[in-house]
Amino acid sequence: MAIITISREMGTGAYAISKELAKKLKYTLVDRLKIEELAPAYGLTPEILERVDEKPPSYRTAEDRLQAAHLATMELILLDNARKGNVILYGRGAQDLIKGVTNVLKVRFIAPFEDRVEKFAEREWIDPDLARELIRKSDHQLGGFIHFYFDRDWNDPMAYDLILNTSKSSHSAMIECVIAASKDPRLKQGEEESMALLDDCILAKRVEAEILKSSLERRLRITAKDGVVTLSGHVQAEGQIEEAVRIAGSVSGVTDVDCDLDVVSYKPVKD
Repeated sequence: MAIITISREMGTGAYAISKELAKKLKYTLVDRLKIEELAPAYGLTPEILERVDEKPPSYRTAEDRLQAAHLATMELILLDNARKGNVILYGRGAQDLIKGVTNVLKVRFIAPFEDRVEKFAEREWIDPDLARELIRKSDHQLGGFIHFYFDRDWNDPMAYDLILNTSKSSHSAMIECVIAASKDPRLKQGEEESMALLDDCILAKRVEAEILKSSLERRLRITAKDGVVTLSGHVQAEGQIEEAVRIAGSVSGVTDVDCDLDVVSYKPVKD
């Protein structure tokens, strides 16, 4: 029931490697195509996915919060597939979504910038200057998404179990390396506990998605444990506490709501 997460720099060839890896392991590859296939069952359209996929969310307006709710719903696709096991989660901060789950192999593919430019330009039949611009923007967007949304440095080597430089090894060699690591017996230790943790993550994410669809501000921290959801943080009025509890309690799978919310009102300071 191992889970493999893939972090990648654009132009490394990570996608081709991941597809071949999934084929050899007989794992499900959850990539953009798989997400689009499953999205309708979660109420998501291709247009919504285009707006939210791997893009840092904003929470200023009601429309912003709705987009954040769509992102949370998309993340449920990753979490639900992780719960099934024998899966490769491609990008989208998957390793951070399932932080604490122990039966996870976290893999990152890197390569020197100019090597990535050359390979990407050849593969896409585009001018190297354009490839350079696209890769620079992709690095900025993906790194920014991880930093903003998960508060983590995308390039921190300690965040990964394997870091593979695609300019130094063949695809077959890297695939065999990942396969060997995925079969390490230590990944199976604590598997039952990991599945319970995933259940908690899924339930908390469902509640998060519903609260983001409401008029409540995003100042709530949502956790779940064995069906009990805990809401902490603060709201601006007593009525919002009742609304938050009502929304959380209405989500399927929630057995109880533990409310630790405070009311904090902000008033303009007069000079």
